[in-house]
Amino acid sequence: MSSRSTGSRSAPSPSSFPSLLPPVFPSPSFFRRSPAPASPSSAARRTARRRALAAALSAALPAALLSGCGSTADASDGKTITVTVGYQSKTINTVTAGTLLRSLGSFERALRAQGKRDGKVYKVRWQDYATGAPITAQMVAGKVDIGSMGDFPLLLNAARGTQLHAPTRLVSVTGYNLRGALNTIVTKPGSGLHSLADLRGKKVSSSVGSASDGTLVRALQRAGIDPERDIHKLNQQPAVGASALQSGGADALSQFVAWPGLLAFQGKAQALYDGGALGLPTFHGVTVRDAFAGQRPAVVRAFLAAQRDATRYLQAHPVDAAQRVAKATGLPPEVVYLYNGAGGLATFDPTLKPQLIAALKKDVTVLRAAELTGPVNVDSFVNDHYVKQSYGSGYAKDRSSTAHPSPDEVWLRGEDRTHSFSGPRALLRFAAAHRDAVRAAYVADATTGTRWFADKSVWVRDGARLLPFATRTTADTWIRHHRGARTLGYAAALEQAR
Repeated sequence: MSSRSTGSRSAPSPSSFPSLLPPVFPSPSFFRRSPAPASPSSAARRTARRRALAAALSAALPAALLSGCGSTADASDGKTITVTVGYQSKTINTVTAGTLLRSLGSFERALRAQGKRDGKVYKVRWQDYATGAPITAQMVAGKVDIGSMGDFPLLLNAARGTQLHAPTRLVSVTGYNLRGALNTIVTKPGSGLHSLADLRGKKVSSSVGSASDGTLVRALQRAGIDPERDIHKLNQQPAVGASALQSGGADALSQFVAWPGLLAFQGKAQALYDGGALGLPTFHGVTVRDAFAGQRPAVVRAFLAAQRDATRYLQAHPVDAAQRVAKATGLPPEVVYLYNGAGGLATFDPTLKPQLIAALKKDVTVLRAAELTGPVNVDSFVNDHYVKQSYGSGYAKDRSSTAHPSPDEVWLRGEDRTHSFSGPRALLRFAAAHRDAVRAAYVADATTGTRWFADKSVWVRDGARLLPFATRTTADTWIRHHRGARTLGYAAALEQAR
């Protein structure tokens, strides 16, 4: 089904996917710094990062003040009101507040209904960005009213808003993973790197201040590796890091959805560390300018009602939703479905769950340790008033639910639905019987539950069982604790499942 754009178009984002693996491009400088000297002290590195972050945000602010129309994003002439929404089309865990929402036209319909009630004419200006940082810069400058971004950028959004007396509020969640599996560390196939220990002395690309960098830092610390001294971190935009991995400029890449899955699908990367091994929730959410919400609460409620409609659409029509997002972003539908499908890595639910808020508070500690922010009052930042109002009855029930369909699915060519299975052996048997027709097959890691491509997974035979693992590390751990277990290739797994 073709995608339908609504609202005015913004200029193409520099994060577009030409050939699905772009070269280095000019982009907001939030996640960029010069390579560090050969052996600087940890304090010097932290100071450099802090100064780079402050300089980048300060540099972004004048540009934000010069952009857009009128003095604020909510440009109105008394009767016509323009609402500006900042989103990240390529960060597909935010689609219900961005790409999919836009293609469905749900927000525009909600505003038309609101206009009939209050006599106003509403217009929506959609602005696409590569990361959450420029959205934050535009919000504190009053140029974006509503934005969506990941958990770590949300905290920086809160901190920057407080610092500049332009507070923002977290009003809903788009998608989440309770174990942290939306972030993955990948390496180039054949690199010889199989575990975190292999990263000592290596160049690792990451986006400082992002959730994926938090995954990198936490994973290394758990493995007894100092993320400041024991690796050479390259602070890069996702697309720049992906190019560096291919060119040999980086040995590994730690990134968020959808980069790891994209590179794995293309055969350009393999998973080295599964963020789900951390067991710490990660999510993306919607933030609004507090002043805007106070002035136009009905618009905020309309946005959240439209987000809920988009969430329902994604859940009821996961294949069509994936194809819509793929068409809008240039991502392969198979990659979008890995994350956003019925049993995808992300669970889409707008409610503000206590597990996610608790995780956000823990994230503050990571950002403060890296000297990227000061204290953040998460309780003040979170405001569930609007989502409760737009949601109506059933909010408490959905807030407490974390139900998620089976991650084991096969998508056959020419079909607009997928086939679900209760375990990997049944999936393998079906895939073997339809080998030439399989478009994509997805399985869950036997230990972390992280969904991955079946043909990119590491397979282990343990007695009569055929078990998939997202990484070599989790497979090796299983083998060490199960006598007689051994690895085998995907083709062999297909044959043995018959």
